[in-house]
Amino acid sequence: MAEATQKSENEDPVNNINSESANKKRKRKEIAPYGNYRNYYGYRVGNDVEEDARFKVLRKEWFEGKNCLDIGCNSGLITINIAKKFQCQSILGIDIDRDRINDAEWHLRNIVRKEEKTGKDHSKSSKAKGAEKVNGTEPAETCSSNQHNVGTGSTSAERNLFDIVSFRCENFVSSWRALPLKQYDTIVCLSVTKWVHLNWGDEGLISLFVKIWRLLQPGGILVLEPQPWESYYKNRLTTETTQLNYNMISFRPEKFQDILLDKIGFRTVEHAASSVSGASVGFNRPVLVFRK
Repeated sequence: MAEATQKSENEDPVNNINSESANKKRKRKEIAPYGNYRNYYGYRVGNDVEEDARFKVLRKEWFEGKNCLDIGCNSGLITINIAKKFQCQSILGIDIDRDRINDAEWHLRNIVRKEEKTGKDHSKSSKAKGAEKVNGTEPAETCSSNQHNVGTGSTSAERNLFDIVSFRCENFVSSWRALPLKQYDTIVCLSVTKWVHLNWGDEGLISLFVKIWRLLQPGGILVLEPQPWESYYKNRLTTETTQLNYNMISFRPEKFQDILLDKIGFRTVEHAASSVSGASVGFNRPVLVFRK
């Protein structure tokens, strides 16, 4: 008994150190100076990105058959779901964080793989049902049609996601490659302006807006979801740079509309939503649509 007690006492310091280390790791807050949180969509919308309240505001006509750009795509789930729900001609997601782009590419592969499996299972089920109808010609034709669409993916938008969706690691503010490489019909910039503003100040924000304008086709649209000023305050101490820029900012979010119309050159603005109904606490933000 004494030996057991002595052994327990000898082990306690090690166990305590390990326990304290584990607690510190759990308490250590993720630092994301560009808003590049690893589980951003997890705490914004939960496990199902398709439930993101912003999809209640986004309209199919902004994306269907169009070439699109998603600035600050994070792990790519919104980018991929825009392609799936609205049938873009193409959509490129860019983010400053290589790890988030790796996550986005993983999500794309995973989603395509799951859809391929679902398509094969559906095709097998259709074949079996067609075989049971020995004297029926119409079901067999239906089976053949389904096999063509689902099995080969020749006419299904979901089966061609690799051709539609792509991702690239890029600092849009300071190093967009030899503008303009390509012009887009629609550019999406959701909850990005604050991080550009805090890291590059007013000059960086204007640079963002100017580059977006230059990359848009005539008549193209910018879908903008700016964070409110109170959100800046919460993140002002993220780094020394964000703290310095926060104290120097002149162009607050309520001025963005005038800047984009009067200084950048957009012709019109539509308030698609003054707030997003059903959004998580802290994410109920306006969505503005500017047309070039």
